Amino acid sequence: MAEIKYEIIETMAILSESNKGWKRQLNLISWNDRDPKYDIRDWSEDQLKMGKGITFTLEELHALKKALNELPELE
Repeated sequence: MAEIKYEIIETMAILSESNKGWKRQLNLISWNDRDPKYDIRDWSEDQLKMGKGITFTLEELHALKKALNELPELE
């Protein structure tokens, strides 16, 4: 399996932290030297290990924001 190369450009937010020190973060990340995308996933304290996550383009992030703003639970 090919190695995954990543560079965390900016940590936008820490959404939560587990009792083992892993943090669920919203980051701007470049995967395999491609244009950066927004990414939500769990990271170890040293950011060398990661859990499964989801990556968004800016357009997808705008759509998510709009959908979240329309949820009555978040008003």
